[in-house]
Amino acid sequence: MRYFYLFRRLFGTLVTGILIVTPPSSIASNQVVVKGDPTCQRSQSIPNFLVFGGGGAPSYNEIALEKNVLYFQRTLKFLGYQPEKVASIFFANGNDGKATVRYIDKDKKQKFKPPEIPHLKGASTFNNLRTYIQQLGQNKNPQLSFFYFTGHGGENKRNLDNNSFYLWNNQEISVQEFTQMLDKIPSQKPVVMMMAQCFSGSFANFIYEGGNPQRPVALQTRCGFFATIKSLPSVGCTPEVNEADYRDYSSSFFAGLSGRDRTGTRVASADYNKDGKVSYIEAHAFAKVDEKTMDLPISTSESWLQRRSSKQQNAILNQRISDILKTSRPEQRYVVNSLMKTLNMDRQKSYLQNYKNISAKLKTDEQQAYAGRLGMELVNIITEKQVRTSNNKKDIAILERLLKCESGSWVK
Repeated sequence: MRYFYLFRRLFGTLVTGILIVTPPSSIASNQVVVKGDPTCQRSQSIPNFLVFGGGGAPSYNEIALEKNVLYFQRTLKFLGYQPEKVASIFFANGNDGKATVRYIDKDKKQKFKPPEIPHLKGASTFNNLRTYIQQLGQNKNPQLSFFYFTGHGGENKRNLDNNSFYLWNNQEISVQEFTQMLDKIPSQKPVVMMMAQCFSGSFANFIYEGGNPQRPVALQTRCGFFATIKSLPSVGCTPEVNEADYRDYSSSFFAGLSGRDRTGTRVASADYNKDGKVSYIEAHAFAKVDEKTMDLPISTSESWLQRRSSKQQNAILNQRISDILKTSRPEQRYVVNSLMKTLNMDRQKSYLQNYKNISAKLKTDEQQAYAGRLGMELVNIITEKQVRTSNNKKDIAILERLLKCESGSWVK
């Protein structure tokens, strides 16, 4: 069963992965009354958007990271927000004027320039991150905070559950260090994160106290979306300047969320449940199909579910796909049906039967990633069903809270 071992190389590594990270946002004082539940799903005031980005030094502070921040600002504007009022943005060396952003010019030569980001607050340093989170904890307004990180991640080979991301001057902050900051924020302040760095899936552990998956889930509502699982690098950091050629998770996530890609072109709606708004989890589903890379995107609820499925994946993937889809949510059906079509799979057969038939045709990393994403989605659907029918009230409550948080949106 050589095909199965190939699949395990892609999919087996994600079983213990947990993803979540999106840098904290600015502590905005402008408040807008919004109808609905004053939780992650609908905030009573404008979210605090926090962005941390850039490499840790000029040698890996690629222009694509700067352009990711600019695209984030355009996304906010398209959805009706004023970035200068709602977002705190910290990038690389900040406003000191030094040329630190690496790019390739039209003559294919490497050059450097200063950051050019409107309304930039300062450098992406540990002190700035810590200060922001401390101020967030002191703010009495319980509005949602959305934290977006676009930069580089580090792998902790001794403990993949505690990887790190890089701040300016090569400062590293681990999952547990970051989560311990969040633990000091009052529990009524929800946090949503999106991270696009290598090994980002490890940050899904921020749902646990202290960032340790051996400890209980934190009382504070937290959820997040990550470019890939904790054991794999991601893509998207390039010194090339043409945004039309960029292929990465954050590009697809924000395109799904706003309905506009990086070039301003309209994309197909990601409102899969037809409720009139695009949620984070729907944008995440859009990215799983849209992103043509080797990434294996994952969310906090998916990571939490996959920890519970490690001993039964083979049995799940031997079930007929059409049967698995009976309990799927709209965005899950979109992912499964789209990836099956791309891979030319038969819904009346199991995933493993299909994989055996097509494995020899999967020539590229991107094709292998599509197969891995599909397998992950099928495992998520069945494991969610098992949790819901388990009569374990604690697990059901955790799942519901994660999904409710992930189903929030930026729609006013």
